[in-house]
Amino acid sequence: MRATAEVTEEIMLNAIRYASAILALAATALVSAQGMPEKPDVHIAVGGKAALYYLPLTITEELGYFKDEGLNVKISDFKGGSAALRAVVGGSADVVSGAYEHTINMAARGQKFQAFVLQGRAPQISIGVSMAKVPNYKSPKDLKGLKIGVSAPGSSTNMFANYVLEKGGLGPKDVSFVGVGTGSAAIAAIQNGQVDAISNVDPVMTMLEKQGSVKVIFESRTPKGTEGVFGGPMPAASLYAPVEFVQKNPRTAQALANAVVRALLWLDKATPQQILATVPESYQLGDKAMYLFAYDNVREAISKDGLIPDAGAKTALKVLKASNPKVDYSKVNLGETYTNQFAQNALKKYRN
Repeated sequence: MRATAEVTEEIMLNAIRYASAILALAATALVSAQGMPEKPDVHIAVGGKAALYYLPLTITEELGYFKDEGLNVKISDFKGGSAALRAVVGGSADVVSGAYEHTINMAARGQKFQAFVLQGRAPQISIGVSMAKVPNYKSPKDLKGLKIGVSAPGSSTNMFANYVLEKGGLGPKDVSFVGVGTGSAAIAAIQNGQVDAISNVDPVMTMLEKQGSVKVIFESRTPKGTEGVFGGPMPAASLYAPVEFVQKNPRTAQALANAVVRALLWLDKATPQQILATVPESYQLGDKAMYLFAYDNVREAISKDGLIPDAGAKTALKVLKASNPKVDYSKVNLGETYTNQFAQNALKKYRN
């Protein structure tokens, strides 16, 4: 009986190996059909990869979807989106996984960047005031003079804070911004009194809120919440790159978009348990239950299809004009800052 069991186990293992080989061959055939990427080795820069803001990127990597598209992707993590952007501007990385609005900011500065697949349809950013300062807070004008933690100066969390300050008739010079990242250091910054308020993403903000460390005063965790803050849809995390890179490497951009859209479709149907099993444990900040609670808070913010809405691009431009009044956005051509061509092709490939 024992020998029979061993033979049966060996047969099952061989069957699994055979099935895996067939799947690998099928993936290779798909890549060959669309043409191999011009640049199979791609370096992506991201600011705060462990945040739920970038969950689609993590899922894409962990499930091997980049490899299935013929790509060998290296991902470098930075403290914030502005630092990730600098890596691409400086030539040390090819593509940014970051907030769409950076493409508009760069266009205003004469540098052409283009987003080609969307990961988030809402920014997932919240602003919380420390409980020590809550008694003195009534409206955004009461933020004056406070130290506000952001993932990194110039990042989308900084932009969000600037927009809220503008609602109170204030400007960036009326507060002090402190870069605190998007992980445990951000939590410690509030708990240790390093900052008086914080503009950040989940799971950090949910954890601070549930610990009773902050009171959330503004949030964009859902499309509805985003519209309440910005007055319209606001595209968030995306893959974007210099326009020159996209034009020179269309098959590479397509492969990247294919992989991300496939991850988005997986996320749309995944259970919380499947997500926990896929996301690195270190990203869960030592509290799986809280991580799932935070995920539930922002689940609606994840893009369903990778497409950037035209109305969202217009909202982003409006918000940037309000939060950066000294920047001239009059010559920005919104149509050049994003394209849906690659995401649409990916949907044709992977949507049943």
